[in-house]
Amino acid sequence: MTAQPSPPPPSARRDESAPRPRLVPPPTAGGDQDDRCPCRPLLDRLGDRWSALALAILEEGPEYHGELRRRMGEVSRKVLTQTLRALERDGLVSRTVVQGPVVRVRYALTPLGHTLAAPLVAIRDWTAHHQAAVDQARRAYDARPAEPGVTRLREEAAVARGWGAGA
Repeated sequence: MTAQPSPPPPSARRDESAPRPRLVPPPTAGGDQDDRCPCRPLLDRLGDRWSALALAILEEGPEYHGELRRRMGEVSRKVLTQTLRALERDGLVSRTVVQGPVVRVRYALTPLGHTLAAPLVAIRDWTAHHQAAVDQARRAYDARPAEPGVTRLREEAAVARGWGAGA
């Protein structure tokens, strides 16, 4: 028997009588999809492999590049530097060069970066609450026979894309 996910807490339930918020504004004449969803570039940034983890660690306080890399695990120096530069460009992270016998670089969240803590925690909590249901849906989808002429995302494709096993 498969465990059913518990209902969301009352604070997370949507009032059905309230107008439904739109994630994507209605189309405008001559506009493309990116114009309709101005949050897309930032969501792309936050959805990459390392940005959310870097932000979560920096939420705890400033870190030097080497310590940040050690805490993040398998990220390469180059990729971490690229990630931090992109977050700095977006105004979420500040970079301070610390002079000494060895020049070190310290990163910290900016005030703007700190405002992302609550949304990231909400996503983490949503995932913790709903991961079993997502896993169950994936298993059910993968167990269905493939439709003729339809390519389906399977675990090996997810692993090949770096999304990890069970994705």
